Amino acid sequence: MNNTIVLRPWQKEDAGQLASLANNYNIWLNVRDRFPHPYTIRDALDWFAYNREFTPARTLAIMYNGSIAGSVGVLVKEDVYRKSIEVGYFIGEQYWGRGIATRAMALLLDYIRSNFSVVRVYAKVFEHNAASMKVLEKNGFHLESVRYKSVFKNNVLLNDQVWVKFI
Repeated sequence: MNNTIVLRPWQKEDAGQLASLANNYNIWLNVRDRFPHPYTIRDALDWFAYNREFTPARTLAIMYNGSIAGSVGVLVKEDVYRKSIEVGYFIGEQYWGRGIATRAMALLLDYIRSNFSVVRVYAKVFEHNAASMKVLEKNGFHLESVRYKSVFKNNVLLNDQVWVKFI
């Protein structure tokens, strides 16, 4: 296998695959609470419907050798923060450790350069998510700050880190 990784817009037919990947407690531990758990096909369809209003697309499927392996997306900032964009991503647990997130982030950065007029790209990462920090570091992000006791996830108060890349 050639381990091809591409990003593409989500399609309605992807709902079952997305729900299967996203309905995972270990993924939920590393994302914001608005990401449902359990994650259902209805959640996937609602997510697709919400994101249809954005052009260019702000959330993309990560395809690995023709199968959906995860998701990447951007949160476009507004007002005085309009030159910044926040990124987020997750990889299905069965795909962890294969370098997929690292390559997907590189592709997302190319997508951002082509579709958005920003200079600052950043991600917020929970303190226990070393793998995600490594993905960002490999893509040229640097640790900008640690925000102490800024996250309340799963009834635990956590620190998070802000990783930044200027493009």
